[in-house]
Amino acid sequence: MTKGARLLLGFPALLASGAAMAHVGVHSAGGFTAGFAHPFVGLDHLLAMVAVGLWAVQLGGRHLLALPAAFVLAMVAGALLGAAGIAMPLVEIAIALSVVVMGLLLAMSPPAAWRWAIPLIAAFGVVHGHAHGAEMPAFAEPWQYFAGFAAATAALHALGVGGGVLLQRHATLLRTGGTAIGLAGLWLVATIS
Repeated sequence: MTKGARLLLGFPALLASGAAMAHVGVHSAGGFTAGFAHPFVGLDHLLAMVAVGLWAVQLGGRHLLALPAAFVLAMVAGALLGAAGIAMPLVEIAIALSVVVMGLLLAMSPPAAWRWAIPLIAAFGVVHGHAHGAEMPAFAEPWQYFAGFAAATAALHALGVGGGVLLQRHATLLRTGGTAIGLAGLWLVATIS
């Protein structure tokens, strides 16, 4: 079995894993460790952040670094809004829809996507970050917590970039993976009530 096929087969395992959403108040302590763990405990964040790396490879060129950087910077800005108590309506649905959109973009690979990729990714970063900041534990060290989820996000982007590089010669497999991500996103949307 090729590495790409194993990567693709890993998506159903993610779907079958425990909590679908990272926003369940699971962090009892603050600091770097809680921040670093936050993106890994929910399928929504996990898929979106890996998809950013995959899409960066698919777009290529300056987007290889620009997309992950735009997401992380916008995510920190969104986290500051959330931590400050500034409300953002429909954050959970926006996060789930970001997974759907990222999956569609990977599956369809629209040719003109480079024109609007960075603003779109930044918008997704803001809503993901808002959830991180709004759910920061009450006793957290804010800057350590922020550094933790920023580092985890960068690691997930790097995982996506690595997967994208492995799948570069297998565009059909990458697009199939995008379809799986989009379907997972639809499942996430359906589970929000």
